[in-house]
Amino acid sequence: MASVNDFINTINGILFSDYTVYALLITGLLFTIWSGFGQFRAITHGVSVVRGKYDDKNDPGAINHFQALSAALSATVGLGNIAGVAVAVALGGPGAIFWMWIIGILGMALKMTEVTQSMLYRNTNDPENPHGGPMFVVKKGFAEWGLAPIGAIIGGIFVVTLIISAITGGNMFQAWNVADITFTYFGVPQVVTGIILTVLVGTVIIGGIKRIGAVAGRIVPFMCIIYVLAAGYVLLVNAGQIPSMLALIVKSGLPPFLGGESANPEGAFLGGTFAYAAMWGVKRALFSSEAGQGSSPIAHSAAKTDEPVREGIVAGLEPFIDTIVVCTLTALVILSSGAYNRDAESTLADATSVQIVQATDDAGELIADTWTLTTPPLPAMTGEAKKIRRAGEGTAGWREGETIFVVLAADENTDTGRDLRKMTASVSKNDDDQWIASWGTLESVMKPHFRENEDGSFDLGLYGDYAGASMTAYAFDRVTPGLGKWLVSIAAWLFALSTMISWSYYGEQGVYYFFGSMGERTANAAILLYKLIYCLLILVTTLLAMSWGGKPAMIGTDTELDMWTTLGLGVMLVANIPIMLLFGAKSMKAYHGYIGRLKRGELHPHAAPSVTDVVEGKDVE
Repeated sequence: MASVNDFINTINGILFSDYTVYALLITGLLFTIWSGFGQFRAITHGVSVVRGKYDDKNDPGAINHFQALSAALSATVGLGNIAGVAVAVALGGPGAIFWMWIIGILGMALKMTEVTQSMLYRNTNDPENPHGGPMFVVKKGFAEWGLAPIGAIIGGIFVVTLIISAITGGNMFQAWNVADITFTYFGVPQVVTGIILTVLVGTVIIGGIKRIGAVAGRIVPFMCIIYVLAAGYVLLVNAGQIPSMLALIVKSGLPPFLGGESANPEGAFLGGTFAYAAMWGVKRALFSSEAGQGSSPIAHSAAKTDEPVREGIVAGLEPFIDTIVVCTLTALVILSSGAYNRDAESTLADATSVQIVQATDDAGELIADTWTLTTPPLPAMTGEAKKIRRAGEGTAGWREGETIFVVLAADENTDTGRDLRKMTASVSKNDDDQWIASWGTLESVMKPHFRENEDGSFDLGLYGDYAGASMTAYAFDRVTPGLGKWLVSIAAWLFALSTMISWSYYGEQGVYYFFGSMGERTANAAILLYKLIYCLLILVTTLLAMSWGGKPAMIGTDTELDMWTTLGLGVMLVANIPIMLLFGAKSMKAYHGYIGRLKRGELHPHAAPSVTDVVEGKDVE
């Protein structure tokens, strides 16, 4: 597995290089200025459109504006907000949130542009089942220039990246997090969660976009309201810390020449440079909002409308809801609760029995510059740690298969700018009913040693390695024990289910692009096969999340989890950014034409239908 991880990380280093980030930021800034700060139109006119004031059942499309937005949001407002933000804060620190805000604002312009493009070029041959997305934009756009074969090839390349992203970020990331948090809190084996998710997702996606839109239109508002109310409660409890947390976010997110400071290591947080915080903030915001990725246009292309720009403006609401509102709430919960820089859950008391030794391979040979740890049976957790996880009296507090870590000083980590590193272990019980740790390895030229405390003693603390959604749940539990267990578990299931459903549809449209010209029978057979494989991968991912025979899971930490989601995100960004730029002029011309008509009063809204009719899509039936 190590060789696979190294290969994927090498690809990610190329796909998600600094140049990709710069290109996306510049593209977002370009369309922000070109549209005359169209973000304002999304927050004002976009809300009216979503409310149903412009819905018309005679327009081409399958679902109304609200359902299209819900379907797209169901793929974005999800575990990226719960787990992705936690990963960003845990690894990048508070400054990562500042860059999530930047991407959220610029992402509104990116979403408006890419969705407008897809609406201009969508296929409405079957008005009740339209097809759209960047692949159709580039195919039809190049055909207008007399370069149809080239456009078809580029569209095919995008579809390959789309399917990769659907499999990784839209599927694996979701299944892993739900399996992890369900196991962490309820002890349910990951494979059982995988079976349930597989059945639920399969039941919905068989019904196509209308069933997906109907399910998303009900789940998304419900789960958002519950999550926002719970987060609001936590922030109310910690209200006095909010101003200082906001100041910390800005201070840690700014470069040194603007008065910013790198976040210092403390407790479980290993510190991070400005560049590292910015990278994590940008990456997780992009994964959460999918701005510039080219996925949301596929859902919006199903909307009933004869005004392409109108749906583009609706799409601009996505990053605002997803990143500016929901992600910020999650971040403030994690920061104000102290979850990101938490104290150790337990401490190895007998330092003489703890040894950092050179690791060996299966043949017993020493591995150069690779170290591991030998420790006695684990001591019980502290009283506070057991209270947070509501462990029973007289118990040690540990859970079978959970991941823990110690903090070691080793070779400098160029990402954090410090010499602090993690060494992780999987917790299990031995034959004597004692809790033990099976330690992994750490590569370092210098022999590692435990981090020194301010008084010169060594930090022998054992820290719970809360990854993704488990970190957010832990943050809620620090405020009210048990809140995270139920709230985040329920939210994770709803968010993941809705996200996997929407991303399945995205991948389905990619399959249609490849096989649609071969006839309806061939296309339907290919789509059915894709759906079966997609559901099977849910089960496979949860198997990879399990610890077997005391050995760590193949995907067991937030770093390993991020590796796969970064792959899917990176390939789509690299493919979609050039498409956005190539056809940006046409979308901006259409945008300004529409806004001109809106200002002149030429677009006449009607009375808003009832909220129930809008949610259920009855206003366009």
